[in-house]
Amino acid sequence: MEKIRMLSTLGLMGAMRSLSTAFEAASGIHVDADFAPTLALLKRLRAGEAADLVILTREGLDEMIGEGRVIADSAADLARSYVGLAVRTGAPHPGIANEAALRKTLLAARSVAYSRLGASGVYFAQLIVRMGIAAEINAKATIVEQGFTAERLVSGEADLAVQQISELKQVEGIEVIGPVPHDLQTPAVFSAGRMVDAKQAEGAEALLRYLASPQVVPVLRRSGLEP
Repeated sequence: MEKIRMLSTLGLMGAMRSLSTAFEAASGIHVDADFAPTLALLKRLRAGEAADLVILTREGLDEMIGEGRVIADSAADLARSYVGLAVRTGAPHPGIANEAALRKTLLAARSVAYSRLGASGVYFAQLIVRMGIAAEINAKATIVEQGFTAERLVSGEADLAVQQISELKQVEGIEVIGPVPHDLQTPAVFSAGRMVDAKQAEGAEALLRYLASPQVVPVLRRSGLEP
């Protein structure tokens, strides 16, 4: 069976697991997928790691195109993702409907888990600076190097987790309370592109076409993404 190697941002992990299976059944092409935060993937690609297809934030993909690693014409925006907050299953859902409510909820939390390397973590670190509460939040934050912040809710280390909603939804035993108010965030756009030195160029093109097609929209929505 033909195999294509895909490096994908964690934000699409939930959707890609079922989409890869459907693609394999339809095409007979196996997708060997590896998931990590965009910044970690950029580092690996710059160190020479081989792949046929990459899914990164739009900014990350543009950097790879600029460096001549990804074919510009192959780039396709797949999904939009908002940063949200979650609590452990059964915990009360605090208010986050507007900036004042969000500030109150963040300050009241025993510990907020957020990621260091992911796009959501970079955004959240800037948000709490803008809101003027960075010192208070960081004094009690649970910083996750990479992976899913909501796992820290299940372990009891934190009582609020911040990440892309699609990433929060990957963890059992938690409840997403909603997105950070939309006027406080710009959604991340996840985009795919074919590597210039792809060994399986045709297979990568076929997967790209499939991921950009309307039939994948319901799967994206179920995993917390907007097409």
